[in-house]
Amino acid sequence: MSLAVANAYNLVQTYNAGNWLDSFTVENIGDPTHGFVNYVDEGTATSNGYISTANNQVYMGVDHTSVLNPSGTGRNSVRLSSNRAYTHYLMIADIAHAPSSTCGLWPAMWSYGPNWPASGEIDIIENVNSATNDQMTLHTAPGCIVSPGAQTGSMGATDCGAGGGNNGCDVVSNNGGSFGTDLNGVYATLWESTGIQIWYFPRSAIPGDISNGNPNPAGWGTPAASFVGCSNGNFDGYFANHNIIFNIDFCGGWADGQWGAQCGNLASTCEQYVAGNPGAFNEAYWLINSVQVYQ
Repeated sequence: MSLAVANAYNLVQTYNAGNWLDSFTVENIGDPTHGFVNYVDEGTATSNGYISTANNQVYMGVDHTSVLNPSGTGRNSVRLSSNRAYTHYLMIADIAHAPSSTCGLWPAMWSYGPNWPASGEIDIIENVNSATNDQMTLHTAPGCIVSPGAQTGSMGATDCGAGGGNNGCDVVSNNGGSFGTDLNGVYATLWESTGIQIWYFPRSAIPGDISNGNPNPAGWGTPAASFVGCSNGNFDGYFANHNIIFNIDFCGGWADGQWGAQCGNLASTCEQYVAGNPGAFNEAYWLINSVQVYQ
């Protein structure tokens, strides 16, 4: 089943180097996922070079020079939330560089609504440690059970509200360059009442209609992830009023949980490695050409 049809989509917002800090809030908050991270405020981020613009691109990165106490507050990083919220979108994220496939990292591009998990969460780009395949996940209040539409990725869990929304329902991409070091291209996410689809196009394969500003998902072929079902095909009961988030986390519930299997040869804990090896994270940054939202 394909959700995309040949609708006309209207551009409602472009985020780029010209308006990024006017359009996003730099969130100086404690990490909800208990990572070894210190999300700094906008002044600290800009003065230390964690956020900057050059060559019409937006850079968002982390401290990759300081040796830290593994029992301390964590490594300086950034978390940004769009000031505008959306219900339904066709979001086109043109990404020149993503945080690298490095042990200790947990970066993500995602969106979510108020009163989590009541308004849902869509994780578009996310994984941990040395992963190179993207894991796309929905989190909801209890009751949203999905099934796979036509997709190239592999579906795991189907109960998006399991564990109070913490577990989520997920699809893992079959593209080994869709996350981390080799990511360079466009992520396109279509969120409609009837479902949510996600495509990834490497730089060499971006559809012409995206490049010319007239995106037509009906012509893009099979998406990496296609979530259908939920409440008899009505996702609106579980997803609304989403802000767009970029963040770079360290350790935390997911990366810590995978540490022994993926990275245990480097240090006994994720926190010890992240604290003692700042140079490992010089490629832990987002470089964004633009994010465009159509409706």
